[in-house]
Amino acid sequence: MVLGSDLRRAAGRAPAVLVALVLVLAPALTACGDDSGGDNTSPPSPSVKLPRPTEPSPSAPDDPAAAEKEIKENWKKFFDPAVPTKDKQAVLQNGDAMGQVLKSFGGDERGGQVEATVEKVAFTSPTDADVTYTLTLKGATVMPDAAGTSVEQDGTWKVSVKTLCGLVGLSGNASPGPGC
Repeated sequence: MVLGSDLRRAAGRAPAVLVALVLVLAPALTACGDDSGGDNTSPPSPSVKLPRPTEPSPSAPDDPAAAEKEIKENWKKFFDPAVPTKDKQAVLQNGDAMGQVLKSFGGDERGGQVEATVEKVAFTSPTDADVTYTLTLKGATVMPDAAGTSVEQDGTWKVSVKTLCGLVGLSGNASPGPGC
């Protein structure tokens, strides 16, 4: 390395750096100037209207806390082995039409020993939510941080068909029934 070669290289870049700096700062400096010679007026108010904090989010139900509570309760009920099939159908999306799939799930020896605890609910629309849950089998965690969905149907937050069909598929049942 020749002594001073770094200085020549840096000096050769100085005009390019200066030009870049002027190009970046010129619009900002021009915007700060006042060519009118008159009074300084306040800048125009923003044209974007922000939602008020009291307005519900367009990606959540009107009462997210109540909806989340209902989702947690209904998932617990749906995955409770002691709850009768008819009551499970009431908290399953399209529950009446999903009787055969529900019987496949509950009829599997493991299905009758499975329970779920909802860990997190994230609303994706006023009638849809992503649900993170833990699935246990005989009290032992078998699926931590499992992903499912919940849907609001007929005024009730329900376990989605998509979630049930995914679990039936994991059980090895090649033919879960109509609806999946």
